[in-house]
Amino acid sequence: MLIESRPVIDPEIAALLIAQQRELRAADGGLDGQVFVPHDDVRYLAAVVHGRAVACGGLQAIDAETGEIKRMYVRPAYRGRGIARQLLAALEECAFRQGQSVVCLETGTYLPAAITLYTSCGYHQIPVYGEYVGNPYSVCFAKRLPVAA
Repeated sequence: MLIESRPVIDPEIAALLIAQQRELRAADGGLDGQVFVPHDDVRYLAAVVHGRAVACGGLQAIDAETGEIKRMYVRPAYRGRGIARQLLAALEECAFRQGQSVVCLETGTYLPAAITLYTSCGYHQIPVYGEYVGNPYSVCFAKRLPVAA
């Protein structure tokens, strides 16, 4: 597996994000008309297996010290192989290289596998923040990154 940076307009990233939105709508009963619009300020990484992007995740700066993990997704056929864990570590490395000392994220209470992944990778639950305040299905996590030697 290879993890590589991809532009926000990459067609494989777009396909993964569309698949993620469909899966989330099915899980949370969201509206079918929801459309995800990618943001130019999110850096996307793709996990590539046999030349095909099978997972993605993004990193967006909240401020100079804090990055937010966005749109983590692994195609169902590739789950259970440690891809999400490796992708998460690569996103943390990106945040570290950008000088960020904290990484945070939001996920849904109805996604126990995601919650298990994040807590097993050292994330601790924090109060909901930003656009997630008031959403009864949002749960937020944060992790302090190691200090550079």
